[in-house]
Amino acid sequence: VETQSTSSEEMVPSSPSPPPPPRVYKPCFVCQDKSSGYHYGVSSCEGCKGFFRRSIQKNMVYTCHRDKNCQINKVTRNRCQYCRLQKCFEVGMSKEAVRNDRNKKKKDVKEEITLPESYELSGELEELVNKVSKAHKETFPSLCQLGKYTTNSSAEHRVQLDLGLWDKFSELSTKCIIKIVEFAKRLPGFTTLTIADQITLLKSACLDILMLRICTRYTPEQDTMTFSDGLTLNRTQMHNAGFGPLTDLVFAFAGQLLPLEMDDTETGLLSAICLICGDRMDLEEPEKVDKLQEPLLEALKIYTRRRRPNKPHMFPRMLMKVTDLRGISTKG
Repeated sequence: VETQSTSSEEMVPSSPSPPPPPRVYKPCFVCQDKSSGYHYGVSSCEGCKGFFRRSIQKNMVYTCHRDKNCQINKVTRNRCQYCRLQKCFEVGMSKEAVRNDRNKKKKDVKEEITLPESYELSGELEELVNKVSKAHKETFPSLCQLGKYTTNSSAEHRVQLDLGLWDKFSELSTKCIIKIVEFAKRLPGFTTLTIADQITLLKSACLDILMLRICTRYTPEQDTMTFSDGLTLNRTQMHNAGFGPLTDLVFAFAGQLLPLEMDDTETGLLSAICLICGDRMDLEEPEKVDKLQEPLLEALKIYTRRRRPNKPHMFPRMLMKVTDLRGISTKG
C-alpha cells in the first residue's frame, strides 16, 4: 500500500519571489533623455513620444529658422520643432505606428461610439468654460457693442503704406496686444507656468489671436473689418495700414470662419487653445503646457457638440483653424 507523504517543505508557503528588476531601455534615440519604453518603433522619452504623436495627428508643418541642421538633445529639443521632427524620422519613428495606434483606440471604443454621446460638461469643465468666456468677453467687445466708423483714407488704391492709417493701426494693435495679455493672465493655470514660458507662449500666439479676433469682426456684405475702437477698414485700407501681403490671406480666413458661426465662448476657447500649446519652440515645460491645454480641448469639444448636436464635424473644423492661423502668421 502506497502511503502519501507530505514533506514539511511542502507545508510551508514559499516566500514570494522578488519582483523582476525594472526594465532599462536605451536612452531616447531622439534627444538622449531617459527613455520610458519603445514608442512608434524606437526607444524614446515621453516628451519626444508626445511631440511625434501630436505632429503626425495634427499634420503639423514646422519651419527651421536656422540651417535645418539644429542639434537635438535634452536641453535643445524644444528650440526647433522642424529639426526635432526630422530627427524623429531619421531614428526610425513610424507615421504608420501613430495611425495604427489611433485606429486601435477607435476599434477599442467602437461599442461606446454607437451609444449616444453625452454633451454634458462636468462641474469643473463648466467652470472653465465660464472663466474663459468671461475673460474673452471682457477683453474683446463684440461687433454689436461697437460704434462703427470709417475713414476715407486711401480707400481706393493699394499703396506701399499709408502713414496715417499705419499710426492708427499701430496704436490699436498695441491696445489689442495689452488686452490679449490680460486675457491670458485670466486663463486658469496660465500664471502657474514659468515667466519664461508665459512670455514664449504670448510671443508665439499673439498674432494668431489678434487675427482670430479681428476676423470675428468681419462684415461680408461690405468686405470690411472692424477694430476695437469701432474703426472699420475695407480690404485696400487694411493692406495700406500695414497688413500688406497678409491682407488677402486674412480676409480669406475670415470668410472661412463664417460657416462655423462661432459664438464668443467658442472664440474664447479657441484663442486659449491657440495660446496654451505645448509644441511652441523654446518652452521650458512643454508637458505642463500640454496638461493645461487638455481640458480646454475637451471643453470646446463638448460645448461645440452640445450647441450643434447634428454637426459633429464642427469641432475638428474649428481646431483646423489653429493650424490655418499659424500658417498665416509664418508669412507675416
